[in-house]
Amino acid sequence: MLIRVPGLPGKDLCDSHLGVTRRDVLRVGGSTMMGLSLGAMLQAKAQAAETIGGAGWGKAKSVVLCYLQGGPSHLDLWDPKTDVPDNVKSVFKPIDTKLPGVQVTELLPKIAGILDKTTLIRSMSYTPNGLFNHTAAIYQMMTGYTTDKVSPSGQLEPPSPKDFPNFGSNIIRLLPPKVPMLPFVMLPRPLQESNVVGKGGTAGFLGKAYDPYTLYPAGDDMDMAKMTRIRVEDLEMRADVYGQRLERRAKLRDVINDGMPEIDRAVQHLNLNEYYDQALSLIASGRARDAFALDQESKETRDRYGRNTFGQSCLLARRLVEAGTRVVEVVWPKVANSDNHSWDVHTGLSKRMKDQSAPMLDQGLSTLISDLDERGLLSETLVIAVGEFGRSPQRGVSTSGNGNSDDGRDHWPYCYTALAAGAGLRRGYVHGKSDATGSAPLADPVHPMQLLATIYHSVGINPQTIVYNHLNQPRELVKADAVNAFFA
Repeated sequence: MLIRVPGLPGKDLCDSHLGVTRRDVLRVGGSTMMGLSLGAMLQAKAQAAETIGGAGWGKAKSVVLCYLQGGPSHLDLWDPKTDVPDNVKSVFKPIDTKLPGVQVTELLPKIAGILDKTTLIRSMSYTPNGLFNHTAAIYQMMTGYTTDKVSPSGQLEPPSPKDFPNFGSNIIRLLPPKVPMLPFVMLPRPLQESNVVGKGGTAGFLGKAYDPYTLYPAGDDMDMAKMTRIRVEDLEMRADVYGQRLERRAKLRDVINDGMPEIDRAVQHLNLNEYYDQALSLIASGRARDAFALDQESKETRDRYGRNTFGQSCLLARRLVEAGTRVVEVVWPKVANSDNHSWDVHTGLSKRMKDQSAPMLDQGLSTLISDLDERGLLSETLVIAVGEFGRSPQRGVSTSGNGNSDDGRDHWPYCYTALAAGAGLRRGYVHGKSDATGSAPLADPVHPMQLLATIYHSVGINPQTIVYNHLNQPRELVKADAVNAFFA
């Protein structure tokens, strides 16, 4: 049986006095198939509503991931070692922090001053099996799954509709936005290693409807002023086009509802009209456009975050969270495997970290956490800063097939550091401990999948909620549990 929406063929609802076009005639498959689809939708909704409770459950209204693609050196930032050989010891001096007995390096004086607001995780680890190339590790960090296709050079295939979804896509699917705002935003550049662009950064088998809104301003990665040239024309409603289209779609929805009252009744409790109206009002309200207007901030605030791409991206993340965005991913504004401002420090570590990457991280991240706290937003915003792995304890050795100078460290997935704050996380807490050389966790290792599970838990989603992939096979969001010790 086919269900048809009645109307006048050859007419266009852009003209208010006319009917429905031929393209508006919807032919939905047999009633049995439609019933299966509806059942799957209702099942997914029910699973999303499952609660497991416990400390930190559902505390986060928003998530900000500062993704340090490239793999920052934990030994030269968050986890300095002193009584070690010279080829392990950082060239940067350790300094005290707000937490008694806890030190970071001199590269992070501002973060040292706000460490009492955070949870410092010094035992991130891919053990027992490490992922040594950027894209494979990025994919697992973002999706919770490993890919089974890695080329001999270590690069992955490009993004595919068969990919597992980015965690942000899963979140906005299971927890739709409650305000007319972009639910998931990624900026200021895509995830990338060499010519593999965007792997792990899409909705994959969930479909493009759950892809992030991507804000990639024009300019190369060394352009520190690119955030001053944000263009969001697609969020502006042109009266001659978008208004008519929106009106037409709204009328089409009404026609469908009128023609199929039994389906309307079946899904009434899902508030589909409410979500549709919110989507329409997103563009009409101007809420999203206003959130992107960094020039509404004071000069002092913009200076405080840092007049560079990462700093202004962190400021924009705060504005998006204030406006109701559920997930913001701030990707480090330099491609993973590159020089100058990159965390991939196979050579030139001393100068690159001291003069380029570390000052931007220190200023932008510390200000984001402090600013959210001062505005009363940190209690409902989960902030995480992490890369795909750390760097080798010994300088000048090869762990991934790359060449490394004496002033460089190779990839190291077996032990590294993440920083987290907000949304019920313990303040002034150090989780786990690395061994004497920062080579492996001595206590409480945290796998990237557990970090993802903690994010799901924090927003109020069971990490083991079932989703269905492109082959309609059931898969957990992530095969791990949240780390309860993180929460107060």
